[in-house]
Amino acid sequence: MRFFLFLLLSLCCFAAGAWPIKPVRIVVAYPPGGGIDVLARQLAEKLTPAWGQAVVVENRPGANTIVATDAVAKSAPDGHTVLMTTDATFSINPHLYAKLSYDAQRDFTPVTMLVLLHQLLVAHPAAPFNDLKGLIEAAKAKPGSINYASYGSGSQPHLAGEMFKNKAGIELVHVPYKGISLAVPAVIAGEVQLTFAGIATSMPQIKSGRIKAIAIGGAARSPLLPQVPTFAELGYPEVETHAWFGLFVPAGSPAAAITRIHEDTTKILGEPDFRQKQLVEKGYEVVGSSPQEFVIYLKNDSESRRRAVRISGAKAE
Repeated sequence: MRFFLFLLLSLCCFAAGAWPIKPVRIVVAYPPGGGIDVLARQLAEKLTPAWGQAVVVENRPGANTIVATDAVAKSAPDGHTVLMTTDATFSINPHLYAKLSYDAQRDFTPVTMLVLLHQLLVAHPAAPFNDLKGLIEAAKAKPGSINYASYGSGSQPHLAGEMFKNKAGIELVHVPYKGISLAVPAVIAGEVQLTFAGIATSMPQIKSGRIKAIAIGGAARSPLLPQVPTFAELGYPEVETHAWFGLFVPAGSPAAAITRIHEDTTKILGEPDFRQKQLVEKGYEVVGSSPQEFVIYLKNDSESRRRAVRISGAKAE
């Protein structure tokens, strides 16, 4: 009897807009230990007392984020299952795969873009160039003599590298590695001359002289590496090296849940100590967009990546 009374009370609260009424899952589309997983766990720790319910991080890596995305798309649209993923899911995969088990626009409601990351083009210290102009000149002098690493066909470094080739009119050799963690070590070891990498990954290696920074994506230079020019200021604004982390819920989730998730996560992002130590100092650009702003951004980002996929000729592996 008590169970049915509790169930009835829960349903009444939910109908009245109360949320959450049970534990919340943040499904991360990547393995434990990476930047997105760390941020998810930091948010979960702070959201648990704020929501009065356990907030649990569940890692569901696999198939270029498709495993996690499909699982969340099929979950109950009650706001208690949240997908935390990157631009690969919604901006790149729809143009990379002939068929997906989810529809990016139909099956999800964007909640907020948390952070934006602009990656660096880095090179082996012995590479015969120190800037983008020198790289282009070296590539034109010996076509096909310079190679760059990515973590697979259609990955962000692959799309950025092929767009750069296209706009600069040069030939670079694409060398795909099986994993995001292998590209920078490959440059350090001299297996390849170039790759694109995040600031957090690159900073220690740049400071130690094991790699050198050539250029960075984005509209403005990073305050962490103010000496490194952007592709845009060097005349190549089409070279997108960015990635982002964002939150999504299944389509049809209650407006009360979407509003609460957005407001409380962006409040955490705005905490001065958290913002500086956990985000800015790691090279993240804090965003915290509204659901409406995120929808507009996603439309433009998807179109930009569609062009990059077409130019690259990338196909799902």
